[in-house]
Amino acid sequence: MDTLRVSVLQTGIIWEDKAGNLAQLQGYLAGLEGKTDVVVLPETFSTGFGARAHALAESCSGPTATALSRWAVRYGLAIAGSFLAADGEERFFNRAFFFTPQGETFYMDKRHLFRMGGEAKELEHGTERRIIRFRGWNILLLVCYDLRFPVWSRNVRNEYDLLVYVANWPRSRRGVWDVLLAARAIENQCYVCATNRVGEDGCGTVYDGGSRLLSPKGRLLAAVPDYEAGTATATLSLPELRAFRSKFPVWEDADRFTLEGTAG
Repeated sequence: MDTLRVSVLQTGIIWEDKAGNLAQLQGYLAGLEGKTDVVVLPETFSTGFGARAHALAESCSGPTATALSRWAVRYGLAIAGSFLAADGEERFFNRAFFFTPQGETFYMDKRHLFRMGGEAKELEHGTERRIIRFRGWNILLLVCYDLRFPVWSRNVRNEYDLLVYVANWPRSRRGVWDVLLAARAIENQCYVCATNRVGEDGCGTVYDGGSRLLSPKGRLLAAVPDYEAGTATATLSLPELRAFRSKFPVWEDADRFTLEGTAG
């Protein structure tokens, strides 16, 4: 598929209220039916970041994943984001997901846990970096703090076309968010889609959004206004991306290296 319509969904997450956040999400998805191919939600969209993982995490067969999978099929669009996941009774993760209209499910756990927020005390970090194939596009899905680590997002020999970040990135560090997103697009010669939340969470942290889609040159394609809940959509072009990479092939001069801690 030469083009891909991608939407960022910027919301105010209801603190530790999975039912309320799922109901809010379904309303947005119904409104986007037929208007987009992929919808990207904020990090831990159903609970908020820093919520009680041991109390709120659920398995990949639980109600959150079940609802997302069903809605992806019902509304004919892929849904990406992250939620608090449990593998058994003692292992917990900040788990990124990608559900397709064809019923496919992809998962990848957050690699870099935010130590300043105590995330590593409750959760385990991911070890696998997967490239998702969807409608002819190769997509890499990462989570929030992963944005600060360029090696983990490095696009080796153009293995992916679209880099997606889902986040709960606070207003106090918004300047870093803006700069690093543009840098990741430019250095990896890829489209970047990043979704953040708005509002104040149960820990008193304030978020101003900044959800956006960027071109491979770091140019803004679409964005949701700061402090507002809503969506923004851009149509991405695979032929244009390939033409740019062919005309300006910086990737051919990239350093070779091997990532540690990966599987698959």
